Amino acid sequence: MENLLKEIEILRERLLKTWGLLRIENEELRIKDLKDEMNKPEFWNNRERAVAISKESEGLESEVNKWKELKKEIRELEELVAVGQKEGDTSIDEEARAKYEELKKKYEELEFLVLFSGKYDKNNAIISIHAGTGGVDAQDWAEILERMFLRFAEKKGWKAVLVDRNAGAEAGIKSAAYRIEGRWAYGYLKSESGVHRLVRISPFDAEQMRHTSFALVEVIPELPESEEIEIKEEDLRIDVFRSSGPGGQGVNTTDSAVRVVHIPTKITVSCQTERSQHQNKETALKILKSKLFKLQEEEREKKELKLRGEAQKAEWGKQIRSYVMQPYKMVKDHRTNYETQDIDGVLNGELEEFMDSYLRAAHNS
Repeated sequence: MENLLKEIEILRERLLKTWGLLRIENEELRIKDLKDEMNKPEFWNNRERAVAISKESEGLESEVNKWKELKKEIRELEELVAVGQKEGDTSIDEEARAKYEELKKKYEELEFLVLFSGKYDKNNAIISIHAGTGGVDAQDWAEILERMFLRFAEKKGWKAVLVDRNAGAEAGIKSAAYRIEGRWAYGYLKSESGVHRLVRISPFDAEQMRHTSFALVEVIPELPESEEIEIKEEDLRIDVFRSSGPGGQGVNTTDSAVRVVHIPTKITVSCQTERSQHQNKETALKILKSKLFKLQEEEREKKELKLRGEAQKAEWGKQIRSYVMQPYKMVKDHRTNYETQDIDGVLNGELEEFMDSYLRAAHNS
C-alpha cells in the first residue's frame, strides 16, 4: 500500500504541473467572461457570433470540469489509501489499485492537450481532400479518406459541415472540403496535412493488379473574426455556377454555387452547399482568408529557416503516410515511423495514435 500511495502522490504532482501549464484558472475566468457575455440582452442579435461563443463556453466548461473532477478523485483516493495504511486495512488494496489505474488513464488522455501549443490549435479546421494520380482508384481512395476523417470527427463529437464536393465520373470523389467544428479540431487534424498513399489490389481492375494511388489532404485553421487578412477586391475573380451536389431543389436549380479565385496566388475556393449565392460567397471568402493566412505563415517560417513538419507544403512524391492493403496490412507514418497493422481501424477513424506520435515528436523537437 505504501508503494501505491507514492504512485498516487506522483500522479497528483503530475496533474498539478499540467494544471499550471494549461492555465486552468485562466480558463475558468474565460468561462465566466463568456457566460457574462451570453447573459446580455442583445447576445442573440448576431446569431453566428452567439452560436460560436456558446459552443466555446460549452467546450471549455466541459474540459475544465474534467480536470476538476480528476483532481478531486485523485485527492479522495490518496486520502482513502493514506487512512487504510495508517489503520493497517489491506482490504481496499485491490479496489484502490484499480481506481488508481483508471485515474492514471484519465490523466494521460487529458495530458494530451499539453501538446497543443499552436496559436490556432483550439480553432475549427477546414479540411480538403483531393484525388491525385491513379485515376478512378485515386478518386475512390479520396472518398475512403473522406469517410475516415468524418468518422474521426464523429467520434470526437465534432460537427462536420460540407463546403464543397465534386464526385468522380465512375466512383469516388475528385475533391471535397469540410469545416470541422469542435474544440481543438485544428490541433488534432493538422497532423493529417500532406500526401496519403494507398497500395492495394484495385477493385476496378479486371486483372486484379496491385495499384498505388495518392490523395492530397490540406488542413488549415478557421480564423477568428478578430484576425484581419486584407484581400483587395481587384485581386479576386468570382464565378457563379449551378450546384452539382445534393442540397434540395433550391440549391440544384439556381446559380447559387460560388468559386473565388485569388489572382496573385491562384488559390481557388468553391462553396456550393449553402442555399444562397451570398452565403456561399461569404463561406468561400472565409476559407480563402484562412488559406492566405496559412500561406503567409509558411513564407514567414521559410524566411526564418524554422520550417516545421506541419508547415511544409505537401507535394506529390512526399507522402506523409502509407496505407498498404496487399500483400500485407500496414499503415505507416513516414515522419514518426509509427505504424500499425490495424488498417481497418485506421480507415474507420482510429487516428489518435498517429496524431499523438506526430505531436509528441513535434513537441520534443
